[in-house]
Amino acid sequence: MEIFRLLVRHEPDGLPAGDVARHLDVPQNTISAHLATLTRSGLLTSQRHSRLIVYRARLPRLRDLMLFLVRDCCAGSPELCAPLVANLSSCCPSRESCPCPSLSTTTRPAARRATCWH
Repeated sequence: MEIFRLLVRHEPDGLPAGDVARHLDVPQNTISAHLATLTRSGLLTSQRHSRLIVYRARLPRLRDLMLFLVRDCCAGSPELCAPLVANLSSCCPSRESCPCPSLSTTTRPAARRATCWH
């Protein structure tokens, strides 16, 4: 979980595997195994830059996972999950108030919801 949190905080640039290990004070081979598992699960992406492998969080995939878990747990009883859904909702009540400069002017709300995590 700490790896994923760290990578979310470093969006959109991501972090090389070695930097992840240093930030979390974990041996590089241990981090590499965890990064590989998270990548196979679809929660991370990796891209090679010369000798470095840079990892990034896949925020849309996280959103999909959380929605699946909430829907599955509610088992057709939305009142059970209403407080959780409210907490997971965006803190941006409107496009105009979103702190993301490029997203605040987006005319397609679906595009904004897919990328803005404020």
